[in-house]
Amino acid sequence: MTKHNIYKMSVASVYPLYVNKSERKGRTKTEVDEILRWLTGYSQEELEIELEKQTDFETFFANAPQMNPLRSLIKGVVCGVRVEDIEEPTMKEIRYLDKLIDELAKGKAMDKILRK
Repeated sequence: MTKHNIYKMSVASVYPLYVNKSERKGRTKTEVDEILRWLTGYSQEELEIELEKQTDFETFFANAPQMNPLRSLIKGVVCGVRVEDIEEPTMKEIRYLDKLIDELAKGKAMDKILRK
């Protein structure tokens, strides 16, 4: 099976889009970073290093220090696909991130986004 093109895209190339989407809706880069740290277990410094290194999505998620076990509580539709129905692990992680950024941009409280 061929891998999806997004797997080889750098997280850094999409990161500004996440930030812009959030800022257009009155949210902050700090909140985007908090979501990324919550999901992956990277520290802020480690996250910045991965962005600087232009790490691709596949490697970013594969090398994440501690994927948050609460991410399985993320439900809903992203790009017309139910997140909970995605079987391919890397694509599921990417869509979890997309869903969290969507929730941020829609004004959801951080406690709810981070499943507290």
